[in-house]
Amino acid sequence: MEPLTSFEIATRIVTQFLPVLAALVVLFVVSMMYKRKLGLYGKLFDSMIGMIGFALVMFWVFTGIFAAMDLIVTHDPLTQVSGLKNKVPGTPLRNPDEGEYAWYLLGGDNLARDVFSRMVKGSTIVITIAPLATLFAFMIGITLGLPAGYYGGKLDTFLSFLANLILAFPVILLFYLLVTPEIVLTGLPQYMAVVLFFFPLIFAGVLIHSRYRTQPQKNWVWLAVVLVPMFLLYASAVNAPGSKVAIWPLDFFDIPPGILVVFVSVVFVNSPTVFRIVRGLTMDIKTRDYVAAAQTRGERPWYIMLWEILPNARGPLIVDFCLRIGYTTILLGTLGFFGLGLPPESPDWGSTINEGRKLLSIYLHPALPPAIALLSLVLGLNLLADGLREESLKD
Repeated sequence: MEPLTSFEIATRIVTQFLPVLAALVVLFVVSMMYKRKLGLYGKLFDSMIGMIGFALVMFWVFTGIFAAMDLIVTHDPLTQVSGLKNKVPGTPLRNPDEGEYAWYLLGGDNLARDVFSRMVKGSTIVITIAPLATLFAFMIGITLGLPAGYYGGKLDTFLSFLANLILAFPVILLFYLLVTPEIVLTGLPQYMAVVLFFFPLIFAGVLIHSRYRTQPQKNWVWLAVVLVPMFLLYASAVNAPGSKVAIWPLDFFDIPPGILVVFVSVVFVNSPTVFRIVRGLTMDIKTRDYVAAAQTRGERPWYIMLWEILPNARGPLIVDFCLRIGYTTILLGTLGFFGLGLPPESPDWGSTINEGRKLLSIYLHPALPPAIALLSLVLGLNLLADGLREESLKD
């Protein structure tokens, strides 16, 4: 079997990504049809920069989804094939089994694994961890930043001191301390997860109670419907049989230790920055007339914070959310590059780049695809944030 030419490689890669491209087309067509009814999201399609950024981001989101369903990958990203170590793109397998993809589209790495499949599968890890970790960081930052900015005084001083204390450490050093094996063995990441993962429950509970406090029946129904499933998910996330935290009998799923450590580290590092942003916005917005009107009506402080101040801070927070996913993606890549947190065989982009750079002067193909993937996703997130900022300023 002959090696593929550059044109054939490009054609076959596009063919593999056809489900992603079809999903992108459907998403854009539907969004353009109803953009006037979709608020800020719909206005995004009036900005060329925003559309380009959104397309890049959603390309990798759909890639991660379809890769998890094994619709794009051509080989198992962990399987080694004899004779394909560091082989160039388009190299055929010697004796492919029936139904097995016959080529390594982007070549093999130093352990004879398919670079294309590892790049594609790595997107699943990124789109799973980065947005979720950023969302958790925002839950914590909002829950603490709103009262700090609204009440001020000693509460603000104490919470700001804690935030500044965390921010005083260099980020990479803090990550390194949290993910080192000696620290992991103490159970510290799990104890941190117990605290940090509880904040979404606090946020959801206060949000619902502040809204339906005057309607007790509806209040209890909504609290039960939302908080019971969230608590079961929380208990399963922090509980790990045989570890330092094994206190819950109903364990619906287990988070791999490496992913839990990285997740907790990202949330812990990002939360203080979100706290400072929310605190600053709250201190500005609480002086507005509509907040004074709510206070005159006798509304409770948490109702004012969550239903008057927070919605009017959504523009800057949405923009920062997009940017922060990009920062988190870079941090995940950095951790993988240094071999911290995730298992060494993980196909995440940072680990793949690190393995490929060892022979970068001889072979470009193992390190280049994941590096381009990481660059394009972060670029897309930055362009998306610019588009959202541009459109939010028009309101």
